[in-house]
Amino acid sequence: MEDYQLLVKFDDGIEKKVDLKPYIQLPVFSILKDINIFQKVINKGYFIEWQGQEIDLSADTLWHDGK
Repeated sequence: MEDYQLLVKFDDGIEKKVDLKPYIQLPVFSILKDINIFQKVINKGYFIEWQGQEIDLSADTLWHDGK
């Protein structure tokens, strides 16, 4: 999705939009401001990560932050 948001579908079929703009303001996530890097997100099962980066977010975080 645009504007640093992800549409996440969980195993139970529920879909949530997760706004990651607050995260990219944090130093550890700031590299994701580069939209080309942000778009390289990979589903790793119980978490997501960004290809070539040492950054990840757990499914729990995505669930709680999603709407």
